Amino acid sequence: MSYGVSFAVSASLILVIGSNGATQEIVRDQPNSNGAGRAVVLVAHEDDWQLFMGDVIAGRIRAGDSVTFIYVTAGDDGRDSVYWLTRERAALQSTRITSGIRTTDGRSDQCSTVRVLAHAVRKCLIARTNSYFLRLPDGKRDGKGFVRYQYQSLRKLRANKIAAITTTDSSATYKGWTDLIATISTLIGSEKPDAAITLHVHDPSKASNPHDHFDHRMVGLLAYDMRKSKPWNTRFYVGYAVATHAANRSSDQARDKESLFLAYNNEMMRVNRAWSAYAEHPAFYSQCMLRTYARTAPLVARAGLSR
Repeated sequence: MSYGVSFAVSASLILVIGSNGATQEIVRDQPNSNGAGRAVVLVAHEDDWQLFMGDVIAGRIRAGDSVTFIYVTAGDDGRDSVYWLTRERAALQSTRITSGIRTTDGRSDQCSTVRVLAHAVRKCLIARTNSYFLRLPDGKRDGKGFVRYQYQSLRKLRANKIAAITTTDSSATYKGWTDLIATISTLIGSEKPDAAITLHVHDPSKASNPHDHFDHRMVGLLAYDMRKSKPWNTRFYVGYAVATHAANRSSDQARDKESLFLAYNNEMMRVNRAWSAYAEHPAFYSQCMLRTYARTAPLVARAGLSR
């Protein structure tokens, strides 16, 4: 590989994003002033977009697109709120970097709790981006869930093995897959026509994206199900299997992915050095920097994807 990926780490005090505690009704994304497009990044975990589509999203922001990030799970890995709140702050640091904000100081972020179809959702506004954190329980790679959150998972919700799913902070309960679809569809709704939206999400197809995390697959199926009634342009991205593909990123694209992932990784380590995602699987994460694979979804969703 011609591009060498290096991962520097640092340790310093992380600043917790503050909130005035105000609750407001759902706020629509601010319209673009330059006529640019709108990207919606729908992911399961707080480091997914950086790893699997980071160079693409960075390019869209540079092109003037407004970007909405929707994180469906807390990415808790069966752990307590100290861990998953840190993941949220780490995701926001990646957002600052891709927005051209070179500081770890989150005090200028505009964060609040909004209500979407009666569900409380955490929202943070940074530059031309909105980030929403739904905080549903991580389903574990196999979709069976963790004991801390009563083995709830997106996989079980879609398969009707559980009737509802409650957030890790107990702030909201979604009464079935249809309720979750309606909530996310409302989040994505904006003043722009639906056709102006491009949805970026994991590929739900086992053929195109084998051996992926079940949370990734379920979020892809959320997009798949929503598109049955929405004319959104959609890009489906390969997840874990991307490491088995040939390197296809330029040096500049790889640097984009590296800077975004490092921003996330370093924020995790500011709280606990043992929480370095890179240290868990260095070879895999290095390979992700050099690869992004996606396909454009057909305009009309097709049947046949398995649960």
